[in-house]
Amino acid sequence: MDKIVGTSLASEAFDRVVEAIISGEFEPGQKISEADLARRLGISRGPVREALHRLEGRLVSRVPRIGVRVIKFGSHELRQLFYLREALEGMAARLAAEFAPDDFVEELESLLHRDSAEIAQSGQSVYRQRSADEDFHSAIAGASNCENIQRILLNEVYYQLRIHRLRSSQKPGRADQALKEHFEIIAQLKARNPAAAEEAMRAHVRAARESSLADLS
Repeated sequence: MDKIVGTSLASEAFDRVVEAIISGEFEPGQKISEADLARRLGISRGPVREALHRLEGRLVSRVPRIGVRVIKFGSHELRQLFYLREALEGMAARLAAEFAPDDFVEELESLLHRDSAEIAQSGQSVYRQRSADEDFHSAIAGASNCENIQRILLNEVYYQLRIHRLRSSQKPGRADQALKEHFEIIAQLKARNPAAAEEAMRAHVRAARESSLADLS
């Protein structure tokens, strides 16, 4: 982790810790030391403490007398989280099929074509996550025009699943399959078919759930 140089130390520390966790630098269940993070980032412990506090319930948990650890899901907890994701993302896709403007669907389709080209050019079957602004699922949540769906997905569910999304995408064949599933969702959004868009999204999330659960076995 490079040292932080800037004014918004807590925000920068937050972003750096998130990236370190979702990239696998910190493993699920691993203890995170405020002092060690502050040293590695070249800042005081105050901004690090604030960043970790913001991440509690998202990517880290605080255990009494032990400290802060990266969240670690068992199969039951992960399955429950995916059930919530399927319901919310399915409804988000249904609403997006009704309300998203045509240029939104076209931009999202262009994003998928870019992802497909990058996978082919890199020679690596890894579907890498992008920023929240460019992420396929975040975009559809935003296009739902439902603030509650956006809030729960973006501020809670997606944070907790980002570790599993990255690892699942690295499994042989999963990146190509996920892209196909995304294109099917786009097809239903373009067709303005709310029911089919919801089912396509639900099927995609179910496939992601089984892939993530397989990693725990």
